[in-house]
Amino acid sequence: MTERSIEAPGDPAPDFADEPGLEAPAAAPEEPAQDDIPPPTGEPAATDEPAATEDVASTEDVASTEAPAATEDLASNDEPVEVQEPAATDELAPTEEPATDAAADVGPRTVGRLIADALRSAGVRYAFTVPGESFLGLLDALGDAGIRVVATRHEGAAAFMAEAHGQLTGRPAACLGTRAVGSANLAIGIHTARQDSTPMFALVGQVARAHRGREAFQEIDQVATIGGLAKWAAEPASAEDVAPAMAEAIRQALGGRPGPVFLSLAEDLLDEPAPSDARVEGARPGPTRPAEGEIRAVIELLASAERPVILAGGGVLRARTSTELLRFADLLQVPVIAAWRRADLISNDHPLYLGMAGLGAAPSVRERLADADAMLVLGCRLSQPTSYDDAIPAETTRWAHVDLEPVRAAGLRPADVAVAADARAFLRAANERLLGKAVLDAELVRRRQANNVDDRAAWETSSVVDADADAWTGPGVHPGRVITTLRRVLPDDAILTTDAGNFAGWAGRGFRFRKPGTFLGPTSGSMGYGIPAAIAASLVHRDRPVVALVGDGGMAMTMAELETANREHARIIVLVFDNERFGTIRMWQDDRGTGEGVATELGAVDFAAIGRAMGARGVRVERDADVEPAIRQALVEERSTVIQLALDRAWVSVDRPAAQTGTTS
Repeated sequence: MTERSIEAPGDPAPDFADEPGLEAPAAAPEEPAQDDIPPPTGEPAATDEPAATEDVASTEDVASTEAPAATEDLASNDEPVEVQEPAATDELAPTEEPATDAAADVGPRTVGRLIADALRSAGVRYAFTVPGESFLGLLDALGDAGIRVVATRHEGAAAFMAEAHGQLTGRPAACLGTRAVGSANLAIGIHTARQDSTPMFALVGQVARAHRGREAFQEIDQVATIGGLAKWAAEPASAEDVAPAMAEAIRQALGGRPGPVFLSLAEDLLDEPAPSDARVEGARPGPTRPAEGEIRAVIELLASAERPVILAGGGVLRARTSTELLRFADLLQVPVIAAWRRADLISNDHPLYLGMAGLGAAPSVRERLADADAMLVLGCRLSQPTSYDDAIPAETTRWAHVDLEPVRAAGLRPADVAVAADARAFLRAANERLLGKAVLDAELVRRRQANNVDDRAAWETSSVVDADADAWTGPGVHPGRVITTLRRVLPDDAILTTDAGNFAGWAGRGFRFRKPGTFLGPTSGSMGYGIPAAIAASLVHRDRPVVALVGDGGMAMTMAELETANREHARIIVLVFDNERFGTIRMWQDDRGTGEGVATELGAVDFAAIGRAMGARGVRVERDADVEPAIRQALVEERSTVIQLALDRAWVSVDRPAAQTGTTS
């Protein structure tokens, strides 16, 4: 079996010895949780869900519970303040339309059916694909295994849908393609899943084994090429190799830092009988738990600081632990900043929320991160956008990193405290310790509270995106007003997806998310993501509005999937910010000062008409006054709607509004 893995080992957890005289933490009382949100209306409840991921969508109401007597002094011997339990906040759990129950086995099991059953056992309920003759032995088995197959118009969209499904639910989906051409098209979604740490199975048909190495039709070494984008890749050579390969694929996709795995499957292998004793042992270890000394070290780092901050990322969403994050932040009075494109971590209306970092962020966010005297990076990879080109954490900031695999990278100053742990396990243990043993320095708490009020006010001021909306008379719409209108009209559980481009900056800065799990955005910066992601979200949550924000460039890349939405009865709303150019790249060209932009000017496209041709409604909006009626009408329609928004080219980005750039170019 050909195999390749690029999984980097996480940093070893440091050995923090307990200080003499400190007792073990008292266990926090068990907290009641609300029932999970039921499946969408008309869909049967799933009864065979895997235990691989925990749903934590409880609204844990323990505000009336008194904190146990404190016995440990975390910061100083000054006037102590007893740690109090904050009121819990809502946490949204994904609900999902389950696939039809698996049919009973008939006759000997083929290799294709073995793979399909293993996928089902790993939690896969959806497979997205452009079908190909090289993997029919697997494709035919998926439905029998209880996995719903969705045909897409392009493999790139299939991979985006699988990635969005995994990002939204925490459960992996599968995407399938055929040989070199299919795997090449899947590549963009595989890369996105790796960047987003999303579990996903990419399964690609390979040429028959007898023809390998003879320049067979559409032949490449798929493991060495496209497989290099995945966390792990393999090509089993025989039927006996398949069960071990599937077991390792499941372990790699779901264990440690989650990610996409890639399997290249020879066409002739899939119809072979599977060995009668073949078993896929796909169990993964439970979440990594922090040591007692590690928990105390992180708490002390934050509690002893005057301007600490928590920089939290997708690991919190993946662990379904937003409630615990808010409890932790409230107990210590430490504000939270979301990593780039993870703005739905906690309610943006919470007084401790200070915005999203990265591209399009409010100016106050970078200033607050740079000013921090202590920082907890939690479930976050410190990507280039989130770290502002590796400037965060600042040289003078003491910092701790809690992640399944703490980052070890050239040029990154090592964390003062590195903890290899699941975000949920860390937060629960830290909150138990704070409630059971913690006494905080009252003066430092008061300073943090005062700073938090000022910092929140600064963020609210710098995150306004429609301050000049009343003065805008056109041509076209005001993008900031579109976002504030969208927030006013949509329910709190609506899901937003976004594509790549400067237009997304207005939403990143100005849209106020109020529920976890309501935003899907690729940290890979992939164009074409918005519509496929919205379709996947609508399949999972048929009872909730789903809105895709796209530019005209990204819209054109995956607009064929509007037919997929129509065929699959996935009702989505697509807002197309149309300035007839690749606007972000044109901005960079202009910044270089080399003259006219090359290859960035586009022609006019009637996207509304294309929407109608694909079975959706299509409307064009050219005035701000028409935006709200168009969105409200789309919300009550029984089919998808494309709203084409005319956008003047003077709107370069959220940081370069039309008023600063002059007239139309």
